[in-house]
Amino acid sequence: MDDRLKQLLAKGREHYDKREFDDAEPYLTEAAEALPDFADIQNMLGVIFHNQDRLERSQAAFERALKLNPRYTEAALNLAVLYADIGKVDESVELHAGALAAAVSGDEKVDQYALGKIANMHADVADAYEEIGMFENAARQYRQALQVCPDFADLRTRLGNVLREMGDFAGAEAEYRQARQSRPTYVPARVYLGVALFAQGKKEEAIAEWEGAIGLDPDNRLATTSLRMVRGESSEPE
Repeated sequence: MDDRLKQLLAKGREHYDKREFDDAEPYLTEAAEALPDFADIQNMLGVIFHNQDRLERSQAAFERALKLNPRYTEAALNLAVLYADIGKVDESVELHAGALAAAVSGDEKVDQYALGKIANMHADVADAYEEIGMFENAARQYRQALQVCPDFADLRTRLGNVLREMGDFAGAEAEYRQARQSRPTYVPARVYLGVALFAQGKKEEAIAEWEGAIGLDPDNRLATTSLRMVRGESSEPE
């Protein structure tokens, strides 16, 4: 690789790592033309095109990356997310499961940062569904995110919120409890667990959760207001 290509690739990676995708694209596109057998470049272009809603080009780039390196777990996970977005649900599930199985087997070490990016991509799709009231689709995307990163307490709490919106308070409770277990200091999990418990008539357990949340964050307004209301006190701060 000559110096010019090295510089193109370095510039493209620099912008890519900063999520400056529009700036990264021309550098990486030119690098890909000169280095067509570099799976990593194809994967980065796939992420960029996906972000730009150029879905056909994104799919082609990810599939090219996997053709070049069939054991490229990050590209496989990225393609699984894309397949889910374009309605290829069966292909997404199969690819997703295979990629994770390869990662867990120990045959390939997967960068946790890369997995986090995949989980957050699922979460972004879930947010979009949630905004328009398609809660079942949102829950499905959050669950896929948690398959990649099961210890992300914030994503598990957001799944709980969606289940609560669907009226599944028991399901929400289970997710909040797991989020609290994986990250005991994560206040929103405790606060919303209290909400789910109270909705099921578990008043004393709800109070305990809100008190625990206030112990970690004395200024949490949802917890303090909920306690006042439940105890029949004024909702106005003293």
